[in-house]
Amino acid sequence: MATDRLPPPTLSGASAVRRIDRFPRWGLSPVSVFTIGLGMLFVQYDIFNINVSFVQTCLQIIDECSSATADTFIGLPVFMSLLGYGIGALWLGALSDRYGRHSMLIVSMVITGAGSAYSALSADEINFALSRLITGIGVGADLAIINVFVSEISPRRRRGRYTSLLFIMAAFGSALGIWLGLFLTTPMGPWPQALPFALASDDFTSGWRWVYAIGAALAVVSLVLRMALPESPRWLAGRGRTEEAAAVVSSMEHLATRQLPLLPEEPQDNGTAASSTVNAGGFSELLRSPLYLRRLLVLGTAWMLGYLTIYSFSGAFTSVLVRQGYSVSAAGMVSAVGLIGFIAAAFVARAVVDRLERKVWMAVGAAITVAGAVVVALSGEPLVVFAGAIILFFGQNIWVPAQYALTAESFPTRMRTTAYAVADSIGHVGGGLGVFLLVGLLGNLPLEATMLVLVAFLALGAVVNAAAVSTRGRNLEEISQ
Repeated sequence: MATDRLPPPTLSGASAVRRIDRFPRWGLSPVSVFTIGLGMLFVQYDIFNINVSFVQTCLQIIDECSSATADTFIGLPVFMSLLGYGIGALWLGALSDRYGRHSMLIVSMVITGAGSAYSALSADEINFALSRLITGIGVGADLAIINVFVSEISPRRRRGRYTSLLFIMAAFGSALGIWLGLFLTTPMGPWPQALPFALASDDFTSGWRWVYAIGAALAVVSLVLRMALPESPRWLAGRGRTEEAAAVVSSMEHLATRQLPLLPEEPQDNGTAASSTVNAGGFSELLRSPLYLRRLLVLGTAWMLGYLTIYSFSGAFTSVLVRQGYSVSAAGMVSAVGLIGFIAAAFVARAVVDRLERKVWMAVGAAITVAGAVVVALSGEPLVVFAGAIILFFGQNIWVPAQYALTAESFPTRMRTTAYAVADSIGHVGGGLGVFLLVGLLGNLPLEATMLVLVAFLALGAVVNAAAVSTRGRNLEEISQ
């Protein structure tokens, strides 16, 4: 019936947000989907753009640096970035629970763009490290708020699928960061040892600055597009702004039901219905609740161990390979080709993420990552190393969309971004400290030992993650009362 397509004006906030779970598809316009995806693209671009470009950066701003020792200097900027991620997620993430997802998505992108511009203009190691801290604050906030926003506007049966859809944009962001670094900061040479049309030379040593300037430009575009995004109806309902929540749901439903009708309504118990009412929530409730504190510790620890593996490879893989005897161009090429695995993981995750419980995917990813690391470590043949890098990057990223969804789904709306931010901050700061301490030390070990130590952290994370709550296909209000 046509009257079932739009929420009536008197619909309560709780009833309005429950209708989201009846949507047959996402209730966002293609422009809005692209806008959110562009944010994820920038997040991964920032994570990966230091991978290849840092060797040239190091040579230009640190007098003591050489190609062979760049891995001993990369720990500080990577740690500062991840420290910024933690600060941004905690600070702006908590503010988004108070002031809304939309406003903080604007603020986070302003900070991110400013930090990227600062990186492009940095003249020494200290300023470069500070610029990475500022950029990290914006990126960390963005990562937390975007994933919460997506979980709150998606129908429950497709939350994992839509998180994975955005991860496809993230994968292209990582590829853009590494390939631009390869193009702008390494010298040309024959394939597969180098990129035949790379630009770096004795006359062009500022390619790394352009890598960060392009990031600043992406931030400006994303900022303009974000102005038109809606506020999260679940957040509006939780703040008692029921008419606004119903209006947003009405607009979303109009888009979601253009081709298919609403799904049948499912019975709701009183506890679930009540969970969308106004409640202050925040750090204090999170820390006082044994249920949510346990979830927080499990997810934070799992993220920390997983990030240790991810950021060691995404931020320092090229520098580690150079220490092992690879040329800068050859090491950068291994990272660049490996990104094919990241992109493949994003597409595969979108197709299969909802077929398994969220927490299982980290174990799947760990097993694949170990296999890829073994191939890279034991083979000296370029094409085989490329294949191993593809497997490695596939494995270390296949679990991430499910973990994004799991973390956002594990807490109630009133504290969702705050809790996500704390868990993500534990992960980023702990992972960043690990990278800072480990990468330089591991560079002195044989490649086989270095690779296996780095992937072992992801395997440990999978063991911890098994204790997380099961959320696949469940109503958000049912998971957390």
